Order: sequence, then structure tokens, then C-alpha cells
Amino acid sequence: MPLSPDDIRRGCRHEISPSVQLCGREIDRFTSVASKDTPLTVACTQQAALFTDTAAEMGRTKPIQFANVRELAGWSSEGKRAAPKMAALLAATAEPTSEPETVDFESRGIILIYGRDERAIEAAYLLKDHLDVTVLITPPAEVTLPRKVNFPTAKGKIRSARGYLGSFELVVDEFAESTPSSREALNFGSTKSNARSTCDIILDLTGSVALFPAGNLRDGYLREDPGDSAATLRAVMKARDLVGTFRKPRYISFEAKLCAHSRSQQQGCTRCLDLCPAGAITPSGNQVSIDPHICAGCGQCAAACPTGAASYALPPADELVRRLRAMMVAYRDAGGTHPMLLVHDDLHGTPLIECLSRFGDGLPAYVLPFAVNETTQIGLETIAAAFAYGGSGLQFLLPSKQRHDPMGLRQTIALAGLILTGLGFGPDRVSIIETDDPDCLLDALRAAAPLPGASRPASFRPIGTKRDVLRFALAELHRAASKPVDIVALPPGAPLGAVEIDDASCTLCLSCVSACPTHALRDDPERPVLRFVEDACVQCGLCQATCPERAVTLVPRVSFWAANSPARVLKEEEPFCCIRCNKPFGVRSTIERMISKLNGKHWMYAPSARRLDAVQMSGDCRVIFAAEQGFEASGKVAPLVRTTDDYHREQAATSFAETKSGGGGP
Repeated sequence: MPLSPDDIRRGCRHEISPSVQLCGREIDRFTSVASKDTPLTVACTQQAALFTDTAAEMGRTKPIQFANVRELAGWSSEGKRAAPKMAALLAATAEPTSEPETVDFESRGIILIYGRDERAIEAAYLLKDHLDVTVLITPPAEVTLPRKVNFPTAKGKIRSARGYLGSFELVVDEFAESTPSSREALNFGSTKSNARSTCDIILDLTGSVALFPAGNLRDGYLREDPGDSAATLRAVMKARDLVGTFRKPRYISFEAKLCAHSRSQQQGCTRCLDLCPAGAITPSGNQVSIDPHICAGCGQCAAACPTGAASYALPPADELVRRLRAMMVAYRDAGGTHPMLLVHDDLHGTPLIECLSRFGDGLPAYVLPFAVNETTQIGLETIAAAFAYGGSGLQFLLPSKQRHDPMGLRQTIALAGLILTGLGFGPDRVSIIETDDPDCLLDALRAAAPLPGASRPASFRPIGTKRDVLRFALAELHRAASKPVDIVALPPGAPLGAVEIDDASCTLCLSCVSACPTHALRDDPERPVLRFVEDACVQCGLCQATCPERAVTLVPRVSFWAANSPARVLKEEEPFCCIRCNKPFGVRSTIERMISKLNGKHWMYAPSARRLDAVQMSGDCRVIFAAEQGFEASGKVAPLVRTTDDYHREQAATSFAETKSGGGGP
């Protein structure tokens, strides 16, 4: 493939050492460089194992990064113009990455084979020497008797299932164990419902509805069409290996205190609950709970979470955008123009791109492949940053048959499209390519002709939480836009916006302030006032649900000046001062409205009574005043309290009076 070391060096700003056959006759050049324990990127992924082993034998401790500049750039009909892309790929690979936390699974090899006919028995025979097998046949379970039964066999229908690899819990109805006296077909004993069982692995060969939502994402749950012998055999082979301790990344970092799900039994944000395909997210009090063992890592919850309570950890949002920044800046510095970003995963996208490069024309020189763990993990902050950095377009590569519904990604793309159109970038800058065919991928990329990007590309380095990155990205996107506007209207459900109140209905009860999880709504301890900070609002709707007067309205929009704007006063009124201590304690209009409604219109508040004075007092003064006046709920003066001492004193006085009057005694 053609190489332009000077252009690559100018873009990625690192020392470049071009080679012809680094893994062969030039291996000494590699050992010379790798012997120095400094950061090192090798532009070859095919021989990664060789280079890693060689470096380990030399005692190198720092890991080596590997970039694929051959299939992703050089092997292309436009390879001669691919130097800026090579620089971009090298710069992105050299960007530091962090290791996510992990979760462990422990499987002892106890498997339940759930089927409808003899094929479940056949699968059991293949696994009985490797796993602890139990077979459960769905009713009526008319199964021909096998010659030998070396494992428990029963009939029943699974009513519910929960758990994951190493920890499944099942509830079975119509359960009955097979009897050894069976002859032509299996016979079963007495049936019972609500039977409970546990296992480590489930092999589902019923061909019916999956036991779990998005069952293909549930670790330890293997489900195949029993009519497909090859697929069934693959599932059997996979099940055989599911014994021991397994580890996977903790895909989502969750900070419960930021969650805006609910407050005081009022439901607010449900974005993550609506999007999770695996059923890993459940309500838990005012927050939600994410089970890391069930989470399949699609990242849609993190992409949609407006507060950043749920954030993707493979990698974190700021780290991902820094890698994107390194790629875009290096491409631009190496002389590249009109970069189009192609976001793909390693499971589907990487093989498709490599196939295109080996057997077709390869990717166009202006298309920058950006590999992520899951394409659906991309949020609004990453898309905004891509265009702020000068991107001309952004394509998401998805398989034609997805493992889960990418509804969250489609919502994010629609939201980004409105913002980009509002800022003058034009429509259709972000789209999805759904294909398993390399030629169709190339046709789709060529059909999306590169358009001019931002006239003043940004180069900001993102740091902080997901919400911080979004704030930076939107501000820089606004600065780089050709037609910047202050506000872009967004559809309901957007994670950005303002609130407005009906001034006539609002009583300044401030229940919205106590419900707001992000402190976007604020009060003032000195006077009756309601303030609003738009930059903090996530449009969770808790203020609207909590307001007793229904005076709150959500206004979804993005205001590019919100981050630098002071708190806005939504409503302010004159305070009412206590008539006893002169301390302000309420809203004048509210107290006066109460007085006008009560005065002379209720027996407890007759003009002659002084109860209306209590309404005009602060809490402490009201208690003192009530005690002084001896008020009761009946409206009468309360009787004096008599203690035990009072009773004995009265009895003694009565006895003395009787003695003096001559009553009784000698």
C-alpha cells in the first residue's frame, strides 16, 4: 500500500518509522524500538500476537497499541490519498484509554434443556458427559422413550424465569417427573404447579417465545430453532463451555443521586426503562437499579440519560470524545478535507469493512471508521462534537438483522438532525446504513456525498461528566456553525429545555423546587421567589407532575446561551409579615386570599373571634397565640388542664371543709 510518512507525521504529531516488512526481515527494527518502555503504536493488527509476545520476551511492561491502517485506509482504490486517514487512525489509537470495572459469573455446569420433543433428549445425550443435565419437555410431552435415560427428565411449562448465567430461577407449572415404568413413551407421575427450580444454564429448544426480553442478550440463556440442526449443534457446543468463572465489563456506571426517575411517588424520567432491551433496569424507590449481570452493554440507557446518572464506561463519554477529537484534528492537520465519520462495532462492522478492502474498492479516503463497543452507545454529545470538530457527515453502520431494537439511537439521530438543521448545517447529515453486504455499504457511502463542514472547526478537549461534555460540545458546535441561532425548538421528550409557569395559577408553594432533582428550580430563603436555571434542566417532568395547581409547562429546546445565563426569575411576590413578630413567612397574595375566603364565612372565623389573627402569624407565633387564647377545634375556650396534684389538692380541701362543718368524727 502507498505510504506518505511526512503527511502522516504532520497529522499525528508522533515520531514515525515506516517499514516494509516489520514482522519479517525488519523485526530487529521493532525490537529496537520496543525495548524502550515508551508509548508505542504498531500500524498492524494481523501480527499483533507476534509483536506482543516478542515485546514480553524482552521484558517490556507497557502495553503496545495496534492500529489497522491497511484494511481501513491503505487497501483502497483511493489509497494514494489515504495518508490523512492513516494519521487519524494512528492518533486515535495512541489516545490513552482506561480499563472498565468487571463483574463475575460463576457456573457449576447445571443445565436445563427445555424442549418439546425428542430433539431435547438428543441434545441432552450430547451434553450428559460434560454438564449436569436435566430435561424439561413441554406438555403434553408425548416423547418416545429413549433406550437409556442417564439424566432426570420431566414435563412442565415454565411460567416465569429470571436471572443470568450461574443464577437462573424458574417457576414451572404442570410439572411432573417421568416414571421408570414407561414403555412406548415416557409416562409421568402426578403434576403440580408453582414448582421452583434453579440452574446455571438454560438451553431453550422449544421454538416458542423466549423466556427473557431480548433473550439473545441474556448470558447463559441459549435459544435456537429446534428445526435447524446446525444451529442446535452450535448451541450445544457453546453450552458445553459454560462452566467455571466468567468475567465481563461493567458497561454502565450509575450514580443514583443524579437519577430523575421519581420523587415523592411522582414519576418523572423513564427514558432508560423504556429503552433497555434486556430488562436489566428496574425501578427502585426514587431511582432505578441496573443489574450489571443482565446488562448487555447496548448503551442506550446511557445515551438517553439526561442527568448523566447512567453513563457508558467502555469507554466513558469524555474519553470517547477525546479519541474522536484526536482522529479529526490529525486528519485535518494532515491535509484531509470533508471527513465523514463511519461509526461501527467490532462484531459486525469491522469484518464488513475488512471484506470490502480485501475483495472490493475499500473505503473512500474521506471516510473515517470509528470503532466503538456498541453503535447504540453514541449519545448527542458525541454527534455534536463530531460536527464541531469539522465533520461533514456521520453514518452508523448496523447489521440488517439487529440483536436489539436501536430505538434510542434513532431518537438521538432525530434530535441531532433538528439541532444541525437549526444551525444551518442542513438536513440528512446523520443517518444509518443497515446492511450485511460490503458492496451495499460502499454504495451507501458514495451516495452520501461529502458536504462542507464547520467553517471554523473546534479543537476543544472534553473533560468531565457526560453532561459536561454535552455542554462543551453544543457550545462549540454553535460557535462553529455558519448560521448560529440562540434557540432551537426540540420535540417533547428531549433532554434539554426550559419551564414556564402560569403566573395566575402559581401560588409559589415551591413544591416544584423540592421535586426538582437537578436544582434547576430554586427558591430564596429570604423572600417568595421562584428561579430557574435552564442549563440544569433535563425535562424530567417532575415539576409538572408535582405542581398542585398544574401551573408548570415544559418547553423542550436547546438554548446555546443557557450555560452562561444567570438564574431567571419565573415569579416573585411581596412577602407577608407576621402581625406579631413582623417576620416574613408567606406570600402576601396567598394570605390575603385566605383571609377574604374565611372572614365571616365560617363559624370558626367569626368577626368576633380572633382566629383570623392566627392566619396572619408565622408558625412559632401561631402556636404561642393559640396557647394564650386557649383555642380548640370546637371553637370553645379549652378547659384548664387538671393534674394529679390538682385532684389531691381538691380532695384535701373538700375533706377539711366537711370537718369544720361538723360532719363526721367525734
